[in-house]
Amino acid sequence: MRKGFLFATAAVSAALLSTVTACSSSGSGTDSAGAKKPKIGVILPDSKSSVRWETADRPYLAAAFKAAGVDYDIQNAEGDKQAFQTIADQMITSGVNVLVIVNLDSGTGKAVLDKAKAQGVATVDYDRLTLGGSAQYYVSFDNTQVGKLQGQGLTKCLNETGAKNPVVAELNGSPTDNNATLFAGGYNSVLDPLYASGEYTKGPNQSVPDWDNAQAQTIFEQMYTSQPNIAGVLAANDGLANSAIAVLRKNHRNGQVPITGQDATVQGLQNILAGDQCMTVYKAVKKEADAASALAVELARGKKSQTSATVNDPTGKRDVPAVLLTPEAITKSNVQDVITDGYVTRAQLCTGDYDALCTKAGIK
Repeated sequence: MRKGFLFATAAVSAALLSTVTACSSSGSGTDSAGAKKPKIGVILPDSKSSVRWETADRPYLAAAFKAAGVDYDIQNAEGDKQAFQTIADQMITSGVNVLVIVNLDSGTGKAVLDKAKAQGVATVDYDRLTLGGSAQYYVSFDNTQVGKLQGQGLTKCLNETGAKNPVVAELNGSPTDNNATLFAGGYNSVLDPLYASGEYTKGPNQSVPDWDNAQAQTIFEQMYTSQPNIAGVLAANDGLANSAIAVLRKNHRNGQVPITGQDATVQGLQNILAGDQCMTVYKAVKKEADAASALAVELARGKKSQTSATVNDPTGKRDVPAVLLTPEAITKSNVQDVITDGYVTRAQLCTGDYDALCTKAGIK
């Protein structure tokens, strides 16, 4: 995957400058010339695998669409594949001329994208690439780089503990999510040479269906039971990391075993401040939402934009025009970056016992 940058600042600015009020879910309508009014549908995947979809993506997308003066409809499939397809059908029937999706898996996503294409509806893959799909654009972060940051973060944390030949467990994301595959490709590019050299020992390695945190805890409990000398955990996101931390806490080893994460959630950042998690990866969701909304608005108005990157879809055997953003590794030393960027507020993060930890870490 090639690393790219936001395709055109001017395009984003133009899409966001308008201050015309927009409805959140209205009929398709037509303008005075009889053309369909711009209306954009967005389907989010769930609110269980990561809180970001509802706490960050939804409000950022809604704000961008309102600023651009377009009608929009944002719904969440809540992990239900049937509901995902039903929502898509309803949106297409209601007259959306652009559909932005975060797929639950590539099979379901492809079916929805193909149906939209057949109805003349433009499409954008948001955050997750639909393998074999037909989306006109893909907007995400450089997900291989996300994984590399996790692998590098774990090795740094293990070095700081002075661990010798540490056993590393890998708690991977959902096997149906292409992003999880990309993350794993990134962190294994860091860890595999260390396994091969004997510097690290590869421990239990398992994917977590649907990024389900409850299943992750059960899976890690089994990992720990079979190999209690686990010295490091590559957890693919903050939710999975927290599940592993719960098991380690029960065994009085939390804070002793470095664990990675991703998404810079409040919970993940609190675990970092407490010393139970060594790092997370911050993905500036507002930039992602702004890039996707700018593309969607242009498409809804019958225009197309140029991007500076492409991503290869090996299943569909095509290169998809893409906007790829740059992720950032977050440790206790730079948690402030997430606060400064406005993704999380100090009030949200520094509650109860965490207030003293925030003060100690210099969080303002």
